[in-house]
Amino acid sequence: MAKVTKRAAPRRKRRAGRPRGDDEDLRAHLLDTAIAQFSRSGIAATSLRAIATEANVTPAMLHYYFGDKARLVQALIDERLLPALVPMRARLEQLGSDPAVLIEGFVRGIAAVVANHPWLPPLWVREVLCEGGALREVLFSQAIPNLPQMLAQRFGAAQADGRLNADLDPRLLMVSLVGLTLFPAAGAPIWQRMFGADGLGAEVMLKHTLALLEHGVGHTRSGDAA
Repeated sequence: MAKVTKRAAPRRKRRAGRPRGDDEDLRAHLLDTAIAQFSRSGIAATSLRAIATEANVTPAMLHYYFGDKARLVQALIDERLLPALVPMRARLEQLGSDPAVLIEGFVRGIAAVVANHPWLPPLWVREVLCEGGALREVLFSQAIPNLPQMLAQRFGAAQADGRLNADLDPRLLMVSLVGLTLFPAAGAPIWQRMFGADGLGAEVMLKHTLALLEHGVGHTRSGDAA
């Protein structure tokens, strides 16, 4: 009687997406490598091959986990960008209407985000500030929808009550807060090289920003003092 040979069942092709088990560490590494490349060179200018080379894997490995570049960018949004920024909005919403508390909350919130996600400031410059950036609409529609408007409205209400400098424009106050937080973080390599890396870390920058906002420059011209 002839021996019947059992045929192995065909292996199902894995769909791109979140892996299970040990694969999760490699997938996270690949995503982190992609974000670093996006921050340095921009999303449009970065190819899957360049990411694979940096991560020391084949392009096929990136396809295995993410499918294509569009899905890789979506993974960046869903798994890194939104989790980094969305909680800050929720915390600021709970701080009430005291402008000093709101300002400190915003500054400390950005400082915490940057400390935990150092890739965010350069990526923000490339993909949000620059015209045609891939993440500008994501920022407005998903990451911090209406956050600047909400804070500007609260600043305006505080100004009407006499709790905020009448000469300030509440909208431009938001612009100033962003300029005092994200811009210094994005330009940190320049400032650290210019003045020396030691002594210009995140804690020093946070302390300086809060002191500037709370007390101003504080210089008294000679002859003005009583």
